[in-house]
Amino acid sequence: MTLPRERAPFSAIVDRPPLKLPGNARVVIWSIVNLEVWDIGRPMARQILPAPTGIPLLPDVPNWSWHEYGMRVGVWRFFKMYEQLGITPTLSINARVCEDYERVAATARDRGWEFMAHAYDQMPIHKYEDQRGMIHKSMDIIEKFTGKRSVGWLGPGLTQTYETPDLLAEAGVKYIGDYVWDDEPVRISTSHGPLVTLPYTVELNDIPTMIVQHHESPYWATRCIDMFDRLHQEAAERPKIMAIAIHPYISGQPHRIKYLEQIYEHIGRHSDVLYWTGEQILDWYNTQNP
Repeated sequence: MTLPRERAPFSAIVDRPPLKLPGNARVVIWSIVNLEVWDIGRPMARQILPAPTGIPLLPDVPNWSWHEYGMRVGVWRFFKMYEQLGITPTLSINARVCEDYERVAATARDRGWEFMAHAYDQMPIHKYEDQRGMIHKSMDIIEKFTGKRSVGWLGPGLTQTYETPDLLAEAGVKYIGDYVWDDEPVRISTSHGPLVTLPYTVELNDIPTMIVQHHESPYWATRCIDMFDRLHQEAAERPKIMAIAIHPYISGQPHRIKYLEQIYEHIGRHSDVLYWTGEQILDWYNTQNP
């Protein structure tokens, strides 16, 4: 058993040499779209409507179909928005999406989105009896579907066990988003070589903000814009990475999509911003820290 602290010693950001972005850019925006499969034979990953009895019953049709709306409707708002913005996001994708929602996965593939593996389907890693087998299966399915093996990984609900980083590195993963502990990439050790943790987000993730904390839709834009403005200010001394993580059944709703558009509109007024995928951030960081 290897604890996270044992994989990377504590490091205060102020004690590190500042990184440098090309072209004197200040901030990298890492846009992440999450696509998942919720198996109707299991309890749903999230609930918008609690069971009338207070006890979830299966099949959970209302919550399953709430998620299904994102795949049928919400994600197409994302495709249109990112095409208009000229931004290529990272796709955090359950490998099973390639099987159950091929139409959606193929559109992302054909538009050149980066596929970041997100397990096989939406279930905590702790629930998989054969974690290693699931990881390799997920990576293999995505590689066959896209023609390229994913270099990134995000656990469902950011879940890991103590051995997960070792198993991920063994399967060919180069970066993970599960450690939300820094504004900069950090290299951690595994039994199969190093992994890089990228600054994924729980603060700018629409699940905790909209579904767990139950904020009103406009608050999403306020929080993201406030985060960007402070990071852009601090980036006068060292560049920053800001992740925006969205789900089509949440931010793809018609009453929320305009606030997502407002966020990118605000950020777009700044010329010193880069819009990178996770793989681009990884390549830049490895160049800065061989």
